[in-house]
Amino acid sequence: MSDEADDIDSLIKRRRKQWEDGAKSKEKSVALELTDANFDEVLRSHRLMLVDFWAPWCGPCRWVSPILEEIAKENTGRLVLGKLNTDENQETAMRFNVQGIPTIMISQGGKIVDMMVGALPKDQLEEWLKPYLAEAGA
Repeated sequence: MSDEADDIDSLIKRRRKQWEDGAKSKEKSVALELTDANFDEVLRSHRLMLVDFWAPWCGPCRWVSPILEEIAKENTGRLVLGKLNTDENQETAMRFNVQGIPTIMISQGGKIVDMMVGALPKDQLEEWLKPYLAEAGA
């Protein structure tokens, strides 16, 4: 009976690891993580970038995040999404005078060219982005 218990324990451990690995892969974000240290360099390295200033405790941030990721996926090759946690990267948030979150900015060629504060539905975000995507060859 001891061998059977070991086999069951092994099976349970193996299945748990498979489930955890599967859950991790589903959680993978299309967004680049921005920090105080890499912010300028990452922005300069992309022609068109959406920058999401957010925090984990912010309800509207959690609501708009999957929408931004969906937009980034739909515009792969033209638009990159970067996310900056304002709790962990206060220097950059202060530098850009972020006073409310979510704050979403558009960067072209490493320079911030537009911004909005608040969580908007997907159709309004797409309308806001349309001229920038057109310039990027959409």
